[in-house]
Amino acid sequence: MDRARTELLIVAIARLLEGCRTVAVGASSPIPGSAALLARAKSKGALRVLMLGSRRHNAFTDGGRELFDSAAQGRIDAFFLGGGQIDGQANINLVGIGEPPRWQQRFPGSFGSAYLYFLVPRVILFREEHTPRVLVPKVDFISSPGTSVPEVYRPGGPHALVTGRCIFSFDKERCRFSLASIHPGETADSVRAQTGFDYDEGATVLQTMAPEPGNLELLRGRVADEVAETYPRFAASLLGRKAA
Repeated sequence: MDRARTELLIVAIARLLEGCRTVAVGASSPIPGSAALLARAKSKGALRVLMLGSRRHNAFTDGGRELFDSAAQGRIDAFFLGGGQIDGQANINLVGIGEPPRWQQRFPGSFGSAYLYFLVPRVILFREEHTPRVLVPKVDFISSPGTSVPEVYRPGGPHALVTGRCIFSFDKERCRFSLASIHPGETADSVRAQTGFDYDEGATVLQTMAPEPGNLELLRGRVADEVAETYPRFAASLLGRKAA
């Protein structure tokens, strides 16, 4: 992915974090991590970022345990999840493709994804690859369900899905995605052709807003310096900062 597209995704995700007080970012998440740091820079300190794997941008001293406790106490406003497969009901698959125990392909595993999916009110799904093999009609294995029956207490759940082609919003009442915007170079037809699940689409499809000069200045300066502590190669290759 080129630098312009990466910057577009970071800024687009940062916009989805507006109004949050505390954002947590899991491991191996340079783009969401950069977006959280950008949102914090724009908030002038009003937003707290907890980035696993970072020493400078993480107040936790006991890793995932403190993250889970904070989520259960309602102190995490936003989190990010991905998946080897994601379907139209926002179910994600982090376990494997095929049927157990003879998986055709194994993924890293669910870890605490289902727990956080139920508790964090604004979960942003993120996956750069946008193809029918990833965005499927139905996941092979539900490691983290996108929705629950009304009787289940669930303050958390999916808010949006951001990919390398577009942004989907999620309607929790209808359990269905809607196309919110398409990135430059894409069309409504090209997105539809590369999406395995069905979704809603308005008469007019918006284009994802380009990064404003102020956002780019923050991203290429302060944010690039901050994210380099955790993701030096990412900062070097895509944000123009020299690796330490």
